[in-house]
Amino acid sequence: MPRYALLLEFDGTNFCGWQRQGALLSVQQVLEEAAAPLNHGITPTATGAGRTDAGVHAEGAVANLDLALDLPPERVRDALNFRTQPHPVVVRAVARVAPDWSARFDCLGRGYRYRILNRPARPALAAAKAWHVKRPLDAAAMHAAAQTLVGRHDFSAYRAAACQAKSALRTLDVLDVARCGEEVVITAEARSFLHHQVRNLVGTLVEVGQGRRPVPWPRQVLEGLDRARAGQTAPPDGLTFRFARYDPEPAWSR
Repeated sequence: MPRYALLLEFDGTNFCGWQRQGALLSVQQVLEEAAAPLNHGITPTATGAGRTDAGVHAEGAVANLDLALDLPPERVRDALNFRTQPHPVVVRAVARVAPDWSARFDCLGRGYRYRILNRPARPALAAAKAWHVKRPLDAAAMHAAAQTLVGRHDFSAYRAAACQAKSALRTLDVLDVARCGEEVVITAEARSFLHHQVRNLVGTLVEVGQGRRPVPWPRQVLEGLDRARAGQTAPPDGLTFRFARYDPEPAWSR
């Protein structure tokens, strides 16, 4: 059976997340059910590069699945996009990959973006796409604090209690904070992330941005290894899965 890599875009607002969860609607379910007609009516299993939470979005997520029909990537893309309607799940591109290729295990890096709308007025156009923080944020202070967290560390203080990873050791390659008009944008890149790691980092950096905590505080939290000392878990609305990186990259047919 041919294996296909899928480059995905989705609005996670009304999904329980990427992974199937009982009767709740997931991105994985929508994609697998759309692919069933290309697999002799049997629902295939889609493996994702990351398991996004409920409410988290994606502009460059990657998944793989096997299909019974041997079709050109463009036809797979168009067939899936026809059948995922009216759900906000779109296959941007498709590539044929080796039978043992895995969107999850072959991934060398993952990138996320977190948007904060920083103004007194609530959002209209950015509703469910950004965290609305009314109090002014010092993006420069947040960025300075973020740089103390880059590198390989035990991120126990920044992972969810329900995280199932065997080790909290992770190498955070990028954690940048920048202001763009009314928005404060945080970008994070690593080979892999712990459950809620990005959202917990954001919630902690916001404490610095609001002047409630000093710049060295997030590093002190990191070294304390205690989740209870960190800031809140930022809401999922502002988080977007930007990319999954591979070497070599799949030969995408867009």
